[in-house]
Amino acid sequence: MLRFEIRVRPGASRAGVGGAINGRLQVRVNARAVDGRATEAALRALADAFGLRPADVQLLSGATSRDKLVQIAGETQQLQDRLDELLTM
Repeated sequence: MLRFEIRVRPGASRAGVGGAINGRLQVRVNARAVDGRATEAALRALADAFGLRPADVQLLSGATSRDKLVQIAGETQQLQDRLDELLTM
């Protein structure tokens, strides 16, 4: 398992995962920040970026904030390597 912070950018014209904002992984989603839609889209985008099932990605805090703490399940070193790669995109 790996815990890390993300920064969600709702309403982005181009969705994607990559880059860093203040040390947090940037997650751009098309969904607007209404009724948790952006958060749900961000968690799905993270699962895709890490090659995981959506159930392997868990929101720990920040449900109503753009800054969120997430936890992903899997082999820690592989997850950390992928996170490092995404942060430098």
